[in-house]
Amino acid sequence: MTTTTPVTPTAPSAGPTAKPLGRPFGRSGLTSRGVANAVVLIAALYTMMPALWLLFASTKNADALFGSDIFSLGDFSLSRNLSDLFAMDGGLYGEWYLNSLLYAVGGALVGSLISVSAGYAFDKYEFRHKEKLFGLVLTGVMVPQTVLALPLYLVASEIGLVNTFWAVFIPVLFNPFGVYLARLLSSGYVPNEVLEASRVDGAGELQTYIRVSLRMLGPGFVTVFLFQLTAIWNNFFLPMVMLSDQHLYPLSLGLYTWNSSATVSPEYYPLVVIGSLLAVVPLIVAFVTLQRYWKSGLTAGSVK
Repeated sequence: MTTTTPVTPTAPSAGPTAKPLGRPFGRSGLTSRGVANAVVLIAALYTMMPALWLLFASTKNADALFGSDIFSLGDFSLSRNLSDLFAMDGGLYGEWYLNSLLYAVGGALVGSLISVSAGYAFDKYEFRHKEKLFGLVLTGVMVPQTVLALPLYLVASEIGLVNTFWAVFIPVLFNPFGVYLARLLSSGYVPNEVLEASRVDGAGELQTYIRVSLRMLGPGFVTVFLFQLTAIWNNFFLPMVMLSDQHLYPLSLGLYTWNSSATVSPEYYPLVVIGSLLAVVPLIVAFVTLQRYWKSGLTAGSVK
């Protein structure tokens, strides 16, 4: 008779201990976050210091402007500086401000319409040498504006536009970067199916562009407008080359002439400071007012 020996089951061996993923958030994590916050704070202060200095300095008179207590609230002369600013040289600052608004707002509106239309055409239509022409547009992005100033002056001199409003206004209407950006935005905002549906309904190309495409390109138009507005508002070299009549100067060139005169006549220094402070107001208003459209336009362009 065979005896069967019972087999005792063996307990399963313990496997390797699972290690936690990552490392717990401890002192090193707090240190890293503190360093990052400190770097961001220092960068923000470094960026804001010129603006804060400009804000406080605009309240000082000529004597206090060069003192060591520029950030104090003593010697508050803001109202006097404002009245002197608009009264100096027969009210030239007011004329410069109006000129800058005409150059920048008018030029940005017309220039943005040209850029958006050109970018839309490059995106939606097929024609001969399309990509070669677009490559030529991209080449224009890489050319500094100072290089084009002398050729533009020679052309304006030939047709009699030197020292006129149009000598500054016409060149700023054409922006190669705006065309490039508008093409990206057109591909993101205007589906081809919508255009086909409009054509099936009997709408012409111009009617489709005005009634359908241009409305859909609203955020993209605002994005191009803000870029062009900033560039024209800060334009300095082209007006300096084209203009000799102070009544046609923009703010950038006018404040430069006052700053040059301040070495001989120190009373110009407070006017240059407060004039510079007022000069940034339109850009701040434009960006704050249109930031919603500007952000959505940049997002669409980045996706494409």
